[in-house]
Amino acid sequence: MTAPGLRGRAPIAAIAVAAVVVVAIALTALAVLGSRSLPERTGPPVEELAVERVILSPGIIELTLRNTGPDPVQVAQIAVNDVYAGFTGATEPLGRLDKEIVRVDYPWSEGQPYTLSMLTSTGAVIEHEIPAAVESPTAGTRLLALMALLGTYVGIIPVALGMVFLPVLRRARRRVIRGLMALTVGLLAFLAIDATIEGLDLAAASGGAFGGPLLVILGAGLAFLALTAVDRFLKSRGSEQTGAEPDGGRLALMIAIGIGLHNLGEGLAIGSAYAVGELALGAALVVGFALHNTTEGLAIVAPLAHQRPSLIRLLGLGLLAGGPAVLGAALGASVNDAALASALFGVGVGAIIQVIIQLAPSLRSRTGNLLDPTVAGGVAAGLLVMYATGLLVAV
Repeated sequence: MTAPGLRGRAPIAAIAVAAVVVVAIALTALAVLGSRSLPERTGPPVEELAVERVILSPGIIELTLRNTGPDPVQVAQIAVNDVYAGFTGATEPLGRLDKEIVRVDYPWSEGQPYTLSMLTSTGAVIEHEIPAAVESPTAGTRLLALMALLGTYVGIIPVALGMVFLPVLRRARRRVIRGLMALTVGLLAFLAIDATIEGLDLAAASGGAFGGPLLVILGAGLAFLALTAVDRFLKSRGSEQTGAEPDGGRLALMIAIGIGLHNLGEGLAIGSAYAVGELALGAALVVGFALHNTTEGLAIVAPLAHQRPSLIRLLGLGLLAGGPAVLGAALGASVNDAALASALFGVGVGAIIQVIIQLAPSLRSRTGNLLDPTVAGGVAAGLLVMYATGLLVAV
């Protein structure tokens, strides 16, 4: 027998499907009728092309083009330093957000600057500059091995070195621990600001494809929500099981995840810089990143000051934080996509912001004060340390 409250009511799924069908029909009719009733646009076409990637090989300049404007674009001619050159590819007009690879035949010289002028079928000229021509590395096992080694040098090893300070933290007083937690917040805040700036710069370099700066915001928002869900899961798991990780262990894990996502974007920037010849490999780079990223390892172990985690667990946290630099470097050297890089930097920003929110309660004193001289000094010290060590890194 049907319950009185449900009598005469249609299932909610049927109502939802009906609503979707009605909206779809209305939007289709609006698109058809609107296109016929509105006048044609006046003025010339709006043609925009973004050069997403440049690969230089002997006698060849390979361009990856993407149409970031509203109208189709047909590349008619290409000039290199005001000299027209033959090219292959882009035989058909590029629609919005379409991508095409164009190979320009030109005997370029190592280290010389070049300006590529792409003349469209309507007579518009779109330019792209190559500050200094350098032969692009060939993707393969040798390049991946080099990027893995570089990611280990700048990511895994520095984080592990910072975690060596854990025995020192165990003997520190509560006030010192609070200061170190505040230092961690300062370190993470600097990373978030730095990643935001780099992400926005890369988004601008992408020519506005897929939203440009909005990619950074989207990546940050999704990462923040994802890490919030992970944190809630860890909290519920800890309340349901006995002997679960204390809050310090959960904070260390969240910090490692946040730093790992940031190092993914950082590794991507390193790999991209190497691919275009803007990265000088050597002792200065390794030492600079080692000093800069060692502080990240200290940030991970600060919440574990009153615990005795196993060596396996510490190694796992170190790999979680530093390992993504290896993946990022490999992606940057082989893919070198500005839109992807900006989105990943946004992911790092969102993750770090979520971790800072998680750390805030641990900064309170016994009387409940949040911003006292110890915390203020720790945050300021974290910002200054990251700024000073960041001056040693040029990527």
